[in-house]
Amino acid sequence: MPKLNSYVDIDTVEREARKDYIDRHSPFIHCESSAKAGEKFAVTVRMGEAYEHPDDTDHYIAEIKLFDGETQLGAATYFAGANGGQGTKSQAEVTFYVVPSKKMKLQAISYCTKHGLWQSDPVEVSVA
Repeated sequence: MPKLNSYVDIDTVEREARKDYIDRHSPFIHCESSAKAGEKFAVTVRMGEAYEHPDDTDHYIAEIKLFDGETQLGAATYFAGANGGQGTKSQAEVTFYVVPSKKMKLQAISYCTKHGLWQSDPVEVSVA
């Protein structure tokens, strides 16, 4: 099984030195902190906050998945060149629309073809 990387796995000093590497491989969840039960709710997952990821034939973001706890809510699959192609960098991004019925604990996982699996920090969403 491949190693599952997390943004907080690296100490503060090493994190600053390798911030671009960590940032561009980490999925970040962007959404409101509350939702209405039974109504569509937008959740955007973006790869990297400050840095872009390569989109080369042998090094690209191949997949982004969104979970609520252990339940998979959505997945997006990318192929080499889908975000600009050889020699370009981009921040792969996908917006999932979910219809919540209860409080959610969202987490995203992404897969880089060269550096493996990366997980986001969890994001809690209250549902009224």
